Amino acid sequence: MTAAAAADAPLIGVLALQGDVREHEHVLQSCGVRTSRVRTPDQLAAVDALVIPGGESTTMSKLAVDFGLIDPLRDAQESGMPMYGSCAGMIMLADRLEGGRPDQQTIGGIDMLVRRNAFGRQVDSFEADLAMPALDGPPVHAVFIRAPWVESVGDGVEVLGHVESGPAAGRIVAVRHGRVLATSFHPELTGDHRIHEYFVAMVRDAG
Repeated sequence: MTAAAAADAPLIGVLALQGDVREHEHVLQSCGVRTSRVRTPDQLAAVDALVIPGGESTTMSKLAVDFGLIDPLRDAQESGMPMYGSCAGMIMLADRLEGGRPDQQTIGGIDMLVRRNAFGRQVDSFEADLAMPALDGPPVHAVFIRAPWVESVGDGVEVLGHVESGPAAGRIVAVRHGRVLATSFHPELTGDHRIHEYFVAMVRDAG
C-alpha cells in the first residue's frame, strides 16, 4: 500500500481489553486498512469502525465498565459506527443474552438473543464448513471455541450463516443488522479473510 493509499484507508479499531487482538489486526491490515488498539474513550473516538475480538465475554464486559468504555461503545454503535464481533464479540453486540452473568453488560446493536457457551466447553471446540451466500467462493471453514449461537433474531436482522450438520444443525452463527456484523466463530484463525473483507466493505460503504 502506498503512503497516499494508507492515508486514505479507513482506521479500524480493535477493542483491546482482552482476547485475540493481534490476530484481527493482522487480517485487517492484510485487507488494506489501518488499525488501532482501543482501550479508552478517546481512542474509540478516533477510529472509523471497531472489531470486538473473541475472548471471555464476562471479563470483557467487566473491563469495559471498569475502563469507562461501555457507554461510549453504546453511543458509538447507536451513532452508526460499523462494528464486527467474533465469538465473545458476538455476545457483546447482542441486545439480549441467555446464560450470561446477572451483572453482565453488552454494547447491543443486533436485535438477537444469544446463548453463551452454547456449543459447550473448551473441549467441545470444533471446526465446520459453512455455506455463506453473502460471500463469494467456497464454504467458509469456521473454528468454534466455547462459542455462542443465536437463539432468535428480530426484524431487520439478516442471517448470514447456519451450522449445517450434527447436533447443532440449523443454529444461527453469523448475522448482520445494518452496520453491525457478528459471527460466533473465529475467521481470524483460518487464513480465510473473506469475513474481514466483507466488514471492510461495510466500513467503506458507511463512508
